[in-house]
Amino acid sequence: MMTERIFLSTPHMSGNERSYIDYAFDSNWIAPLGPNVDGFEKEIAEYAHVADAAATSSGTAAIHLALQLLEVGKEDTVFCSTLTFIASANPILYAGATPVFIDSEDTTWNMSPVALEKALKDAEQKGKLPKAVIIVHLYGQSAMVDELLAVCERFGVAVVEDAAESLGSYYKGKPSGSFGKFGIFSFNGNKIITTSGGGMLVSNDAEALKRARFLATQARDPAVHYQHSVVGYNYRLSNILAGVGRAQLEVLDERVLARRAVFNRYVEALGDIDGLKFMPELEDTYGNRWLTTLTLDPQKISIKPEEIIDALAADNIEARPVWKPLHLQPLFAENQFYAHSTDKVVSEKLFERGLCLPSGSNMTEQQQTRVIQKIQQCLGVKNSTSVSK
Repeated sequence: MMTERIFLSTPHMSGNERSYIDYAFDSNWIAPLGPNVDGFEKEIAEYAHVADAAATSSGTAAIHLALQLLEVGKEDTVFCSTLTFIASANPILYAGATPVFIDSEDTTWNMSPVALEKALKDAEQKGKLPKAVIIVHLYGQSAMVDELLAVCERFGVAVVEDAAESLGSYYKGKPSGSFGKFGIFSFNGNKIITTSGGGMLVSNDAEALKRARFLATQARDPAVHYQHSVVGYNYRLSNILAGVGRAQLEVLDERVLARRAVFNRYVEALGDIDGLKFMPELEDTYGNRWLTTLTLDPQKISIKPEEIIDALAADNIEARPVWKPLHLQPLFAENQFYAHSTDKVVSEKLFERGLCLPSGSNMTEQQQTRVIQKIQQCLGVKNSTSVSK
């Protein structure tokens, strides 16, 4: 008999979602507007310590709207973290602009301030600074926000924070997503909280978010008849799904604690293995540990991450590689890329050596022990972890 499937990151319902869904049905607010949408936006804005929030159909849609608000278009460039999911960069193409990719640094795995400064200096010399820089907070770990913002401010370039994976994380006591001109969150099914599919655009510029809502509802002019003067999109979140989000947000802090506990159990069981290194946490930050990630040093560990992934899959356990850098993707083969240094491409090393482990907040200790024991077996480490009964 096949053992129970252990997934990388599954939805974790609070039990209160149905009350908000029933409210939507009972009041007949089924469309992409209504009390749950209004409430969810207000509650996310309060949580993120920003002036306003606009609920969207996805995090990708939120990034696209941010770029529209920054008037990104043809002939423009946008700089973007390379070590991220493609949804961070696809909206740049939607806008008709050209992405330029920026390498990671070792401390946070996120955008390198050194590489960013080099790229901006080159752009300034060419007389073509980017319209925006998209900074990603990978796997819930904050990027070097102070350093990155200082560089962008020096060159007068707007920042869009892709906090899709980092809701519930903090940088020096301030919530992730609240630092840039715009921030975005994702509520995809695998995120720390979910609305099945959905996203949020946040900002301290409330007027800009009014414009975002206008663009997200097909840019309908204020007229009795249907009149449209600019291109619009169908990007708003339904009132039903927003209700799911409201219930999920109520338990977000609990979900962060659960994910951090999963991470800590992995570190306790595997952290002493020579050549295995977990994703660090930057000083004065508090990550949501959306996924537990690690690297294997090929000088000390002969087995490759893909071999561990295959071994786990054979035991019905889902694990994944670290994101493949966007500058290595066929779609972006011709795009410019700035490395951390001439002799070190950090993002490529992380991709070659990185591994993402099952990290759901609803994982049992028994399930996690199964994962740990399989990894210990792969690495030839004596099993010192007993399965909880």
